[in-house]
Parts: sequence; C-alpha cells; structure tokens
Amino acid sequence: MATYTSGTARNNLAYTFSASRRWAREGYISGTLYDAYSFFGALEYQFNQRNTIAATAILAKNRRGRSSAFTEEVFELAGARYNPHWGLQDGRIRNARERDIFEPIFMFNHYYSSNHFQLTTGVAYQTGIHARSRLGYYNAPNPDPTNFRYLPSFYINNPVGADFTNAALARNGFLENPQLNWEQLYTANTSPENLGKAAYVLYDDSIKDAQLSVTSIANISLTPNLVIDFGASYRSLTSMNYAQIVDLLGAEFHEDVDPFSATQNDLNGVLNKTEGAQFSYNYDINASEWNSFAQLKMTSSAWSGFASATVSSTSYQRVGRYQNERFLESSFGESEQLRFSNYGVKAGMSYRVTGRHWITTSAALLQRAPTLQNVFINPRENNEIVPNLQSETVNTVDVNYLLRHPDITGRLTGFYTRFRNTTDVNFFFVDAGVGSDFVQEVLTDLDKLHMGIELGLEYQASPQVKVSLAGTVAKYVYASNPNVTINFDTAGAEEDLIAPEGNLDLGTATIKELKLAQGPQTAIALGLEYRDPDYWWVGATVNYLADSYSSISTITRTPSFVLNPDTGQPFPEATPENVAALLRQTPMDDFYLLNVVGGKSWLLDGKYISLFVSINNVFDQVFRTGGFEQSRNGNFGQLQQDSLRDNPSFAPKYWYGFGRTYFLNLAISF
Repeated sequence: MATYTSGTARNNLAYTFSASRRWAREGYISGTLYDAYSFFGALEYQFNQRNTIAATAILAKNRRGRSSAFTEEVFELAGARYNPHWGLQDGRIRNARERDIFEPIFMFNHYYSSNHFQLTTGVAYQTGIHARSRLGYYNAPNPDPTNFRYLPSFYINNPVGADFTNAALARNGFLENPQLNWEQLYTANTSPENLGKAAYVLYDDSIKDAQLSVTSIANISLTPNLVIDFGASYRSLTSMNYAQIVDLLGAEFHEDVDPFSATQNDLNGVLNKTEGAQFSYNYDINASEWNSFAQLKMTSSAWSGFASATVSSTSYQRVGRYQNERFLESSFGESEQLRFSNYGVKAGMSYRVTGRHWITTSAALLQRAPTLQNVFINPRENNEIVPNLQSETVNTVDVNYLLRHPDITGRLTGFYTRFRNTTDVNFFFVDAGVGSDFVQEVLTDLDKLHMGIELGLEYQASPQVKVSLAGTVAKYVYASNPNVTINFDTAGAEEDLIAPEGNLDLGTATIKELKLAQGPQTAIALGLEYRDPDYWWVGATVNYLADSYSSISTITRTPSFVLNPDTGQPFPEATPENVAALLRQTPMDDFYLLNVVGGKSWLLDGKYISLFVSINNVFDQVFRTGGFEQSRNGNFGQLQQDSLRDNPSFAPKYWYGFGRTYFLNLAISF
C-alpha cells in the first residue's frame, strides 16, 4: 500500500491518494485464493472559513476463494483446514466457489459552519457487481466430494445393514481424492451421449446494484447548553439479480430447464444457453427509503440528556424478467409495491456523580421495515410475498457506569434489546412428515432477545505496564414461538395440504428460549502490555470463549416433525420426552486462545519506520466458529434413526477457526 497526502496548500486545496494490492495464492484454508486491488482518492477545497467541499472516490475489487462448513465425519477425515470446493486443473488450484466484488463508491460533500449553525450535506452513488460462483449439476451426480453418498457413513448407515467393505473403500477413496475432480466434469460434459448438452455448469449468482443516497444534517446551537440536530436522507436502489454461465466445462450449451420438474425457467427466451448468457432466474428489485429525524440535546454542569424522534418510509417491488413455467401467473412483470411507514423515539441522559464517576442510560422504541432478503418468499422464481408482512419493532435500553481514575479506567454496561415481529426466509431440501422437496421456509411473528452485562477495565500498573480486562455474560435467545409456512418447489407435498396461495402452514415452532447463533454468549479477555522507553512494545491476551450455539432447524420444531410420512399419523414413539431429548440444543465446545503482539519504531533521517508483528492462536487450538443443524431429516423417525449412528449422514455442519497464524506489517512514513 502506498499513500500520499498533500496537506493544505496556500490555495486551500488538499488531496489524498492511496492505492493497494493484496494477494495470496492460497489462504489458511486450502484452496482459498485472494486477489484484491483498491484505490482511494479524496479532494477537499475550502472556499472560506465557513464553506468546504470534498469529493471522494473508492474503487476496490476483491476476488477470493470460498470454503464451507462440514460435518464432524469430514473433519475427522480431512481436518479443520479442509475445503471441498477446489481441485487441481492442469496442475493449478481451481476453486468452484469464488466471490468477486467490484462496487465503486463516489461521494460529494459540502460542509458549512458558523458560530451557531453547522450543515453537512452529502451525495453518494454506488454501483457495481457482486458475483458468487458455484457448480450446477443437471441430471448428474453431485460433484461435492463431501456429499453424504460419497462418505463411509453412507454404507455404514445403510437401512438394510452396514456394508463395511464399501465403507472402507469410500474412506480410502476420499482420503486419496478429497478434492473436486475437474477432469470428471469435463469428461461428463463431452460425452457423446449428451450431444453437446452440459451436465455440469460453472455459473455466477450475480447482483448488479445501483444505489443513490442523499443526506443532509444540521446542528443549531440555541444556547451554550441547548443544541438541536435535525436532518433528512433519501436512498434509492435498483438491484439486478441473475445467474450467468461462466464456463460450460467443455459442453456446447446448457438446456435451461429445471431438472426436478422438467419445466422451463424462461419461457420467452432461448432454451439453450451458451457461455456468458443469463439463465435460470432474472429479476430486479427496486427499493427506496426516506428518513427524517430531530434531536434535542441539553447539558449542564452535572448532567446532559437528549431526546430524538425519527419517521421513515420504505418501499420494495420485484420486477420479474423471466416467465417461469412453474409460476406462469406470478413470475413475470411487476409485483405488488410494498410500503412501510415507521417511526422511532430515543432518549438518554448522563449524570456526573463526581469528576471520576459517570452514569449514563438510554432507551429507544424503533420500528423498521423488514430486510429485503425477508420480503419475497422465492424472488428468483416469482412475486409471492411473505404473508402478513409487517414492520419489525425494536425495544432497547442500556445503563452504563464509567470510571475515570489516573491509574484505572473502566465501564460496566447492562443492556436489554428485544426484536419483535421479525421475519426469516430459508431454503433447503427436507424429508418432512408432510412431503419431500426443496422448500422455502418462512418464519413470521418471530421475536428475539439480547440481554447481558459487559465489563471493560484498564489498569496502568506503571508507566510501562498496562493490564486490561474485558468480558461479557449475555443471553441471546428466541423470545417467541413463530409461525412456520413452507412452499414446495415441485409439488412434493400432498396436494390437499397446500393452500390456494401455494403454501403449507405448519403451525408454530416451539423454539422460545432456545439460543441464537450470535457467537460466544460468555467471553473473557485478559491482556498484559509492556511499552519500553526505547520505542518497542509487546503484549499478550488470553481469551476464554464459551456458550456458542449452532443455528437451529426450525422445521423440526413444528407439529409436522412427529408425523410419519407413510401414514400421516404421529410416530408412536414420538412422545414429548423423546422429542425433547432428540432436539436438545447443546453448545459448541468452549475454548481458550492466546494472542501475542509486538512492535518497534524508529526515526531515521526524518523517516518514521514502524514494525508490527502478531501471532494469533499461539497454541494452535482447534475450535468451531459456527454451524447449523441440517433440516434434511424433517421427521422424527428419520432424525432418531440417524442420530443413533456414530456418524449421522445429516449431522450438524460446522465452520472452524484459524489455527496458529502470523502477521507482519512494515510501514515507512516520510
């Protein structure tokens, strides 16, 4: 990275430019390339003491290989650094799942300042594309080497009896060839039997956005102790979403047909698509939001306070570009335009008990529109909207105690936040008591609760030695039993169960008080730092992280879970006690991490040189950073049978943190 700053010249003009390049053939996780460029430029001109304008541009392009979560069985076979998404092609690593982002930002700002009035106005425009690649397979075997059919457990878990011979062969085969086999994909695509039609396609899920934002904020000092802030903002987004063929892998064309229902994805378009063509789905999302607020701030010698209010309006609309044969009436053209009008109020105060002790508190009641990802049930294929959609409500309060002493500073915080009427949309394949298919799962009337205590302390034991302590004990849980509906992609459920609008109501999911996947709910960090008068320093931090949970499968907590798909009646052994034991939520393992950092600086001939070194996870601890329960076993019988096995076929999948890693940074300023 190189950065140049001009400083303010006599003509009141200043500018800064910075450019960087960052790359890696492979990251800590195998097969994860990294390739990034960035440029930053800012120009500021001061007309006079009251008016200043600034123009800023940020251009950053980032391409990186992705990894995935996997089961405990795969971890035991291949380790925490394993990544199934890559394989060698012509002796080079090729990752089928890459993320490529290029979304430049251009900003223009005006600043006005006088003795009692300040006005800041900004206009920003962001455009570009965000693409994520993946392999599609059509009437062909799944190419993922961690697919349950390719693992030893598939043969051990055979319903007709364990096949240890083939299980051993599968184990040896996986250990010898654990990566994606690009050669096999090309061989399948060039088979004479396919007549040029692709069995495998490498494609991008692409999002091309154009967003305009305008914001203006004013501050008026009515008296030295009374200030009014107010402002308004507007944001407009046009988002194009489509799949695009990147590589036909030796084939001549791809037949744009859904392999499960033999229906066309684009009735009005060309059936056979070639490289570079858009296929599968194509739609736009138009969204806009305006917001205005006002805030009153008051101060005195011992206390200060504020009160604010905001109003906003948000709109969403989908525009389908393809007429999908599975959704003839609802896939093409404009959807209903959704509008949400919201408000929010917030207030807080701070009281100075003495010059070294403060107490602050704040509370808020906020409404906000549901996120764009949770508005349309299946936007890739149709205009259907989540039923009974409503704005989310957030209630939050926090209380803080602050200590400022010559040798010790600290903060103790208690917080409580409840999210009401949230919505969540998920996609997966399920074998449920009401049918088997790819489904869209919609959760409504979902509440979440965040509450806990945070502590931060810093003690200056001597001019050279500093000790720090930070910790939190929190509770992040589901606070309601939401309603669950599912939509079947290919009519996998019994037709008499499906409502006229195309969804199946599964009732409420019993998830209240289950833990959210919010990371560690208990965390403690103890640090020690030494700074030498000769301009070098070293520090170490011990971290204890506990009470982390995987994301739960909601559909297994609905009444449909106990239904036998063969009879439509509850499993006799699915008693409340047995169901509770089977679905018991257990935390991931607690773990400790030791991180060490250090640095040195020099001043040589007017040049400032600094060196920074860090070693994270010194003892190479293996730990899980997150995970999720699979929803494939959506009925009691299947999940019970699978869970009794040493290596369940559809066990939870986990992500693993980095082991011991090193970082070195050298900077020269002149």
